[in-house]
Amino acid sequence: MSILVIDVGTSGVRAAIVRPDASVTAEHRLEVLPSTPAPGLVEFDATAMADAALEVARRSLAEGGPVDGVGIANQRASTVVWERHTGTPVGPGLGWQDLRTVGECLVWQGEGLRFAPNQSATKAVSLLDGADPTRSRDLCVGTVDSWILWHLTEGQVHATDPTNAGLTGLLTGDAAGWDHAVLDKLRIPAAAMATLVDSTGRIAEATALPGAPVVCGMAGDQQASLVGQGCVAPGPAKITFGTGAMLDLVVGPQRPAFPGRGAAGTFPIVAWRRGEELVWGLEGIMLSAGTNVEWLRDDLGIIPTAAASHELAAGCNDTEGVVYVPALLGLGTPRWDYGARGALLGVTRGTGRPHIARAVLEGVAQRGADLVDAAEADAGSSIPTVRVDGGMSDNPTFVQALADATQRQVEVSPVVEATTLGAAFLAGLAVGTWAGWDDVAAAWHPRRVVEPGAPLDRERWARAVERAAAWHPELSALDF
Repeated sequence: MSILVIDVGTSGVRAAIVRPDASVTAEHRLEVLPSTPAPGLVEFDATAMADAALEVARRSLAEGGPVDGVGIANQRASTVVWERHTGTPVGPGLGWQDLRTVGECLVWQGEGLRFAPNQSATKAVSLLDGADPTRSRDLCVGTVDSWILWHLTEGQVHATDPTNAGLTGLLTGDAAGWDHAVLDKLRIPAAAMATLVDSTGRIAEATALPGAPVVCGMAGDQQASLVGQGCVAPGPAKITFGTGAMLDLVVGPQRPAFPGRGAAGTFPIVAWRRGEELVWGLEGIMLSAGTNVEWLRDDLGIIPTAAASHELAAGCNDTEGVVYVPALLGLGTPRWDYGARGALLGVTRGTGRPHIARAVLEGVAQRGADLVDAAEADAGSSIPTVRVDGGMSDNPTFVQALADATQRQVEVSPVVEATTLGAAFLAGLAVGTWAGWDDVAAAWHPRRVVEPGAPLDRERWARAVERAAAWHPELSALDF
């Protein structure tokens, strides 16, 4: 009982078929890059994204089909508004990184409503104001999962799940449904919103695909990665190290007590919904992770490829006191400081390229330890093991540094992008490929297990962060 997964990322769309033994086959990918027409604006061609999703799905089915179900994983909070009758977008899709509504978010704060510019709420208002200022048109407001589902069902179903809806800023605190009071204040028609469905369960037939397999799993990328790495009960946490990095862990059936951001800087998330089972989690965010390695490669030119950072850093046993704070875009959990900036400290005449490369990798690892500490504080429980995926999980020097910084065992995902496995597990639970969460947990087989060695200096790290903080005080004053 194989599962087709469509995974829509920030830079491309991937499809693959996952077999009952959790092996990934028939993988196909098409690049769909966002555009930045002006600083702070991030847009994408929603039609091109949907076309690419259908194309890679058909390629995967042709190579490895048929399948018994379809799962969708996707970038969260990116927003599309389209005409219900024609399916035509009314404007560009607005990416989750888009900052055009920062001012509006601050205005709404003054009225007692807290939105972050990366959430969907103010993005939807911006698109609606441009296309339908009188709110007289029959439009659909959706996130990427609902947009892809719309095309898979040939315009028959407009639905989303709570893992995606929770990132819109428009869901009630208990995740039971849309907050109509907030919708009314923002002038977002309730009729335009997607139907809330389970993260795992039969949704609709994908009539746009050969054989019309049933779509039966949907989740935002981080929750899909959480499930894909077998973190389906309180205990282990996963961190996905991509351009940025996100830690997620399962808390349980009770929502964390804080309404928005916790005291240690993490956020409540819906991990999944399955029938009457609604499971909550916590998420910690690092604004800049792999971006720092790209800086070494593209801007400093001291490595030819991202992978080469491992070989270069291995050229020295330690940084000899050099510390790097990876705050190229600010910090994130636990210290939400948008005005912090990257800092390279402790440089001497003897500092060479290997020391800088190792300092960058260790700096990202130290931030990973910050996420773990924050999640433990906000969850009120310990994290015995850290599981990792994403591009940086392929870097042995970095993974060892993460184990050393956290002083925890680090388990490396068998696939670089665990979102595909997670979406497959969610869909497979609905059609019987896997019987329950115990089967999902048992399917976890790490590629490598890295034991902690000598701990990194956390006290020196804390001093370095203080020096990087509030570099631009006017940005540091912003808080969402």
